[in-house]
Amino acid sequence: MSLMCKVQVTLNNITEKKAQTVRKALEPDNVNFPENLTLKVENIDNKLVFIFQSQGSMKKLIATVDEVLEHIQVSLKVIE
Repeated sequence: MSLMCKVQVTLNNITEKKAQTVRKALEPDNVNFPENLTLKVENIDNKLVFIFQSQGSMKKLIATVDEVLEHIQVSLKVIE
């Protein structure tokens, strides 16, 4: 039996320009994404929503969420 987990991270009150910059900064990371793990990014109003979904290794999910959050933080600092 395989465990399915979904994690949603929301950045509130983000401008469209910042949202686009963050999305573009993350695009290279989505090339070799871990097997059985997906990331979907959506713009909803003034929010940027990251939806991670994993089937299997929770360690991979946690590590991936952590890495993506680090990249988001760096990209937001760069554009400020």
